[in-house]
Amino acid sequence: MKLHTSIAVLLIVAAAGLMLPAQQDARGDREVTTVSVIRVEGAIGPTVTNYLSRSLKMARERGDEMLIMELDTPGGLLNVTQELVQMMLGTQYPIAVYVSPEGANAGSAGTFITLAAHIAAMAPATSIGAASPVTMGGGQTDTVAQKKVFNFAESFIESVAERRERNVEWAKSAVRDGASITSTQALEINVIDYLAQDLQDLLEQMHGHEINGKVLQTRDAEIHRIEPNLAETIFGFLMRAEVLLILTLVAIYGILGEINAPGAILPGVAGIIALILLLFGVAALPINIAGFLLIAFAIVLFVLEAFTPTFGLLLGGGGVAFFLGILMLFQDFPQNMQPSLAWLIPATVVTVLFFGWIVYYGIRSQLGVRPTGLVELAGRRALVADAVDRHGGRVKMMGEWWNARSDEPIAEGQMCEVVSKEGLTLYVKPVQEP
Repeated sequence: MKLHTSIAVLLIVAAAGLMLPAQQDARGDREVTTVSVIRVEGAIGPTVTNYLSRSLKMARERGDEMLIMELDTPGGLLNVTQELVQMMLGTQYPIAVYVSPEGANAGSAGTFITLAAHIAAMAPATSIGAASPVTMGGGQTDTVAQKKVFNFAESFIESVAERRERNVEWAKSAVRDGASITSTQALEINVIDYLAQDLQDLLEQMHGHEINGKVLQTRDAEIHRIEPNLAETIFGFLMRAEVLLILTLVAIYGILGEINAPGAILPGVAGIIALILLLFGVAALPINIAGFLLIAFAIVLFVLEAFTPTFGLLLGGGGVAFFLGILMLFQDFPQNMQPSLAWLIPATVVTVLFFGWIVYYGIRSQLGVRPTGLVELAGRRALVADAVDRHGGRVKMMGEWWNARSDEPIAEGQMCEVVSKEGLTLYVKPVQEP
């Protein structure tokens, strides 16, 4: 009996020993799912389109379960928002927008982007809405062009909400009335799908969610973060209105500085680089051309002031034209992307001082009529560079080198006075020091 019992125990232990490695192999062979995560914060500009497109491609190639966009934005450009929404609606690859962290906002353009996602989620204490197109003053205008933009925005957000089967009436009110709601309210009225404490909570809640026939396996998924590349970071910085304003000033100062002092090189190079970057920004952003024309007119007035005795009248007029020009330059930007008066007023003051002092004297010295001839040269003093006698020598006068002769020897480093001029040779005499 004891023998049979011992054999049975040995068989059970052996069987258990054989099963353990199999369980470990099965656990080790289990496929681990992954998700890609990008973060978009600040104003929505042209570089966000490239960031999303590149991230989608990387997530597909890597075989990630889905792409999650963490969003915190006050709004952005309508044309860029339209491109992002079209990209999100046109792909079968699952995209989730998660408004986070706590205190974040999906305002204006962010509302469109959130509604366009396959899955929309928000963290507690976040908000969404206020998607009305606004102007520089922050209010809606009554012009025909602005009404067209307003009507387009309302119909656009309506179609997005219908496509994703979300609350259409609230989406329209977000544009029409500027409605804004909290994350809790958004979940209650079917604006978003989930209210998640953090990213891990969102992955847990999305597990088993079906998108286009695909059941998401996001529980315990590994997170791959995709950061903006160097080009997206640099151009995103250059697209800020304040930076464009600085580039405008550098282009003006640099190019005119090179004209004023040919051969200085540095001002000209800096001005040309700033101008190229500025033109890149103009091509990508809704810059108002009338603003550029006013700035050009202001520069003309500044230059005319250097040659016209108006006692500052043209200088003041140029200052007003310049301020209105840079104010108008960015008037088609969303309110959150426009430079404040704290930038515009100092820029105007610095420019007026620049043209009123440096450029005024510089241009007059370069383009003004210079005194020439015997009458103007006679009596002027010059520095002896090479000892001068009746056989020859050299002097320096008004920044120029002249051949010189003198009946009395004059040593190097002494001062002399021009008596007469014959061709390119000056006849000088020593200066009698008191």
